[in-house]
Amino acid sequence: MNAPAQASHVLPHVQPRPVPPALIEALQARFGAQCSTALAVREQHGRDESAFTDVPPPAAVVFAESTQDVADAVKLCAQHRVPVIPFGVGSSLEGHLLAVQGGVSIDLGRMNKVLSVNAEDLTVTVQAGVTRKQLNDEIKSTGLFFPIDPGADATLGGMSATRASGTNAVRYGTMRENVLALEVVTAQGEVIRTGTRAKKSSAGYDLTRLFVGSEGTLGVITEVTVRLYPLPEAVSAAICSFPTIADAVNTVIQTIQLGVPIARVELIDAGTVAIVNKYAKLQLREQHMLLMEFHGSPAGVREQAEMVQHIASEHHGADFEWADTPEERTRLWTARHNAYFAAVQSRPGCRAISTDTCVPISRLADCLLDSVAEADASGIPYFLVGHVGDGNFHFGYLIDPDSADERARAEQLNRQLVARALGMGGTCSGEHGVGLHKMDFLVQEAGEGAVAMMRTLKHALDPHNIMNPGKVFAW
Repeated sequence: MNAPAQASHVLPHVQPRPVPPALIEALQARFGAQCSTALAVREQHGRDESAFTDVPPPAAVVFAESTQDVADAVKLCAQHRVPVIPFGVGSSLEGHLLAVQGGVSIDLGRMNKVLSVNAEDLTVTVQAGVTRKQLNDEIKSTGLFFPIDPGADATLGGMSATRASGTNAVRYGTMRENVLALEVVTAQGEVIRTGTRAKKSSAGYDLTRLFVGSEGTLGVITEVTVRLYPLPEAVSAAICSFPTIADAVNTVIQTIQLGVPIARVELIDAGTVAIVNKYAKLQLREQHMLLMEFHGSPAGVREQAEMVQHIASEHHGADFEWADTPEERTRLWTARHNAYFAAVQSRPGCRAISTDTCVPISRLADCLLDSVAEADASGIPYFLVGHVGDGNFHFGYLIDPDSADERARAEQLNRQLVARALGMGGTCSGEHGVGLHKMDFLVQEAGEGAVAMMRTLKHALDPHNIMNPGKVFAW
């Protein structure tokens, strides 16, 4: 397969749309102190964790406190045909939040109420600014939890918009499977509801799935109803080291193919383990490592763990170490979630160009090994982690942002990796989304016809292209 057309962290040349002073005056009249034009506030809302640089900030930031606030802000922007960019906590990695065509950022962080917990039905409805950690803290007395864990303490609105997943997806699925209903403000400023709390429906088009993964390009998500799960009776985590990545990955493949209901299984390569050890002051063995977690009854967890330990031993796994207490498990998973920040700090002043591919589990070893060989040969420092239980993994190429050569080499590695994943029946993004960086890759993956159909939907629902324009595909 030919590599996709070059993607770059240089912003596309698009003339920002003018924001009339009349709009700013109308926003300030409606929202008062909830509307800010201060440069520091605008700059904070005009960047995310992506490697894009020299990004112009939005013209104003509206701090919404209710769905009506969002609707009123969108209506005012629609009257002037000015872009609207939803903002959660700013943790996205593909340029989703950047005001590439100017406009107004709507911050939903203050919409952070848990609206209703329906423990008997295993559902909860929250405002879009509720974060996953906040949700689990507020429902822990019910004996239930929300399992989707993308690493960052993202908002549920943002997680829905990017169709996030994370470490628990191998057992509990992604946001696609766990969002039951949404409240959305459309490009016209109207409020609609999609879905219900019922576990299934055959009524009409599945608008919930249309907005889950739409990355703010079709509307602003203001409320989310999600599935909850009973807290497992027993939880046990384990780490196991391997001399080669192939051994670690083949352990995972055999575990999944045998139907072991493992809850989480993460790959961390030897170089990244060393980085995490230094950052988190740990003493993990600096080999390729699997970090696993088992959920269920005490007997079931023990049976799962013993089976995986046996599989690992057949693939040269060593130093199987258990973490049964919540404190020990938290220590290990915190280290894993901090891998990105540990890696960035390992090369002061660097930026990380992140990849996010996912392949069928049977092709995981081939894809990973070829990609590791290319990264090693490039000379660019990198980190490697993966939610390998569902075939998803991430490279982070640590570049000097002022070096055009390093940026070009990292982009080439990214293109080669994505082309390889697509050639193996995979996807250009397992969980980060398309944003700005993967627009060309989406065309390679889905084809011109499918992207044209997406564009038709966008034109119909957002005829003036005000909802997060310049993302996912070209207008």
